[in-house]
Amino acid sequence: MAEIHYMTQEGMDKLKKELADALAQRPVISAAIAEAREKGDLSENAEYDAARDAQGLLEVKIARLKDMVANAKVLDESKIGTDKVQMLNRVKVENVATKQQMEFTIVGETEADFARGKLASTTPIAKALLGHAKGEVVSAQVPAGILQFKILDISL
Repeated sequence: MAEIHYMTQEGMDKLKKELADALAQRPVISAAIAEAREKGDLSENAEYDAARDAQGLLEVKIARLKDMVANAKVLDESKIGTDKVQMLNRVKVENVATKQQMEFTIVGETEADFARGKLASTTPIAKALLGHAKGEVVSAQVPAGILQFKILDISL
C-alpha cells in the first residue's frame, strides 16, 4: 500500500511544478544522448555515459514525484481546529526538563523545514504531540532518550 503524503495546497502546487520541471528535462537529456551517440564509439564515450546516467536519475526523480502527487492528500485548512494538536497547527511547547520553549508548525514530510519552524508529522516529537490538548504533557522517544513537552498553545 502506498504511503499517503499530507500537504498544504501550496505544497501540492510546489510538487506539481517540480514534476513539470523534471518532465521538461526529458527532451533536453534525450538530445544530449543523441548528440553524444553521433560522436561514434559508445564504449569510450564519457559524454554518452554521463547523459545516460543523468537520464536514469531523472527517471527515478520523475517516478518518485509522480508517486508523491498520486498519493498526496491536500489538507483543508478551513477544517482544522485548535482543541487538539493536528496537522498544520502551530504548537508552542515547553521542554519540561530544561524549561526551553519552542514553537513550530506540524506539516507533511515533503514540506518540513526545521530552520523555518516546520516540523514533519513523522518525527518523534510531532507524533507524540498529535491528538493532545493544551496543558497536557507528552513524552517523545528521541535518539537522546525520552523528552517531555508541555503543550502551551495550539493555533493556526
